[in-house]
Amino acid sequence: MPLTLYVDGPLWHRHLQQVLATHPAIVPVIKGNGYGFGVRRLAERAAWLGVDTVAVGMYGEVATVAATSGGPFEGSVLVLSPWRPFETRVAYESHVIHTVGRLEDLRAIARHGASVGRRPRVVLERLTSMRRHGFSARDLREAASMLDDVSVEGAAVHLPISVGSHLTEVTRLMTDIVAAGLPSDRVYVSHLTDAEMNTLRRSYPEYEFRPRIGTDLWLGDRGALRVGSTVLDVHPVERGDVFGYRNRTAPAAGTILVVSGGTSHGIGLEAPTGGATLKSRAARIAKGGLDAAGWVRSPYTIDGKLRLFAEPPHMQVSMLFLSHGARVPEVGDEVPVRVRFTTTSFDETVVGE
Repeated sequence: MPLTLYVDGPLWHRHLQQVLATHPAIVPVIKGNGYGFGVRRLAERAAWLGVDTVAVGMYGEVATVAATSGGPFEGSVLVLSPWRPFETRVAYESHVIHTVGRLEDLRAIARHGASVGRRPRVVLERLTSMRRHGFSARDLREAASMLDDVSVEGAAVHLPISVGSHLTEVTRLMTDIVAAGLPSDRVYVSHLTDAEMNTLRRSYPEYEFRPRIGTDLWLGDRGALRVGSTVLDVHPVERGDVFGYRNRTAPAAGTILVVSGGTSHGIGLEAPTGGATLKSRAARIAKGGLDAAGWVRSPYTIDGKLRLFAEPPHMQVSMLFLSHGARVPEVGDEVPVRVRFTTTSFDETVVGE
C-alpha cells in the first residue's frame, strides 16, 4: 500500500550528466528530504557523477553523506547553514567545509579548531538582499585580517530566487569580495542562470565560480519522474451517508476512495507562497472558497481530473470523493498524484534500469 516514486533511470541519469557537462564546477546540493529521493541516494549519485564537493543543509546530514561515517561520498562536504559556537555534532574533519558569516563565529571556529589541533576549512558568506546569513562588506574586509587559524576555501553568495536579473546585485557583491582581498579566488554561488554565470566568468576571469545546484539538477527533468498512489479501499455512498473521522455526510451519490499518502508523506501540507502574480493570488482566493465550503481539491488524478478530498488527509492515507458517473478504480490500482518533491516522503522509490 505504498506511495511510490518511479524514476526513469536512463532518462534521469542522462539529465544529470547533461547538467554536469554544462556546469563542470557544480556543487550538487543534497539536503532536507533529498528532493524526494533521500539524502543518501543523492550522495550515491553525486559520487557516480564524479564531483569533488557536495553541499548539505545542516550538520546532522554530514554523517549520512560522508564516507568517513559510512556514507557513499568521499569528497568534501560543504555545510550551507552557518557554523555557530553551539554546533558540536561535527568535529573539524578535513572533508567538512564550514560556512561562516559573522566575525564572532570566525573567531570562535578558529579557537575551537586550535583546541583540537585543526585548521577548519571555511567559506566566508557575503550577505545578499535575502538578508539571511552573511558578512556585511565592512565585516568581510575585517574577516580577511583574521584568517591565520583557518583554511579559506572561498567566498559565497546565496541570491534570492527571482524573475529578474541578478547581475546588478552580484556585481556589487563581487566588488566587495575583490576588495576584501581573500586568499582564495573561489566563489560559491546559488540561483544564477547560465547566462549570468557566463557573464560573471567573463567579467572576473581570475575567479573560479562554483554553482551550488539542487532543484535544477535532481528535479530538472520531470519527465523522468512519476508518482503513484495505491488504491486501498472503495466505498459507494448515497447522499447523506456518514463517513470519515469527522462523520461528514456525502453531498450526493458517489464513491469514497481511500488511497495511500497522508500527512506523514507530506500530502496536503503546503508551504506559504509569495503570491507574486495576479494569477497565483486569484488561485488562492478560489481555493479559499473551496476551503470555506469544506471541500479542497486533492493532488490525486482520477479519470483525468484532480479529485476533491472527502476530508483532510489522515496520517498515512487520504479519502477522496468521486461524484456519481466517474470511473472508479479498483483496490490495488495506482492513481497519479502530483506532489511537491521537497516536502514529500515516499514509501518506495523505484529507479528503472
